[in-house]
Amino acid sequence: MYDEQPAMYDLEFPSPEITNPAPDGPTLVIALDGYADAGHAVGGSADHLLAALEHRPIATFNVDELIDFRSRRPGVTISDSEIIDVESLELSMDVVRDSRGQSFLLLSGPEPDLRWGAFSQAVADLAQKFNVDKVIALYGVPMAVPHTRPTVVSGHSNSPELIQRVVNWDGRFQVPGSASLNLEKTLADRGHRVAGYSVQVPHYITQSPYPRAMLKLLQTVEVNAQLRFPLGTLEADTVRIDEQLAEQTEASREIQQVVHALEEQFDQEAQRHRERNPQGILPGEENLPTGEEISAEFEQFLAAIDATGLPGPSHQVSHDPHSTGDDHHNHDVRRHGESHEDSSSEDEPGE
Repeated sequence: MYDEQPAMYDLEFPSPEITNPAPDGPTLVIALDGYADAGHAVGGSADHLLAALEHRPIATFNVDELIDFRSRRPGVTISDSEIIDVESLELSMDVVRDSRGQSFLLLSGPEPDLRWGAFSQAVADLAQKFNVDKVIALYGVPMAVPHTRPTVVSGHSNSPELIQRVVNWDGRFQVPGSASLNLEKTLADRGHRVAGYSVQVPHYITQSPYPRAMLKLLQTVEVNAQLRFPLGTLEADTVRIDEQLAEQTEASREIQQVVHALEEQFDQEAQRHRERNPQGILPGEENLPTGEEISAEFEQFLAAIDATGLPGPSHQVSHDPHSTGDDHHNHDVRRHGESHEDSSSEDEPGE
């Protein structure tokens, strides 16, 4: 007699309501950390959304079935010669409400080590159950690019409209597989519109949380999923880290030479990309709004103006008093090989 196969996931009961989704169904955002998470871009983006927005789990996955704990060992806390805590790993799908109250789904947590096929089918079943329309997967890739140039987001998709405003690369190439990429293929085969967005992170700061990469990914999701996120704290963190990097670069001639060489390489590649794709998006031009979007946004602004002639409450920005940020992280390009402790930042609605 054989034991029953353990469940891949448990559904929350009662199931949280998916309120006010997009007309064609909610968007599923996939943000699995571990693989292709340079600069903590993916995990940091998920942490930010969960910290800043209202959310409830809709399905919790069985990590004992999916994670090889020898490759991702949980932290164990010992105090006064006694073990007092073992870190828990959580892989879940949550219903999240954006700044305007629109619901979307977020799959976040550690990338599974095992059973990618079964995991992908389970996620696809959940996507069907909750009438998911489009799927967006997030990636952070280390690249030989300088922090002094625009942060590039490239995209791939089975739906051309989802990659119109990100950089597209011609030709065919092969990359190492991942659970997220496997999910993309399975969900596309099930008939969903699927896109993957990869933010390029300077290779010398990939081990540190890089707020600019998180910000760029979430802005890309906003544009392509018609969602609105509170990004004020990430914007402030980006300015702070940029200042740290500028100070370190200014203080070291060696760093200046490396950055200058990367700048020249970046500019040459941008020029080649322009020549090959005269009508395409260039690095730094991603997410530019169309004329129709600018017009619609202006109309919304006018509608929000009250009798005093000032913007109404919908255009005010307030910050979460519980925001932790990642203010304690010092991005030292001279020690880019060292690991830094991850954290996230959060704030209240406002772009």
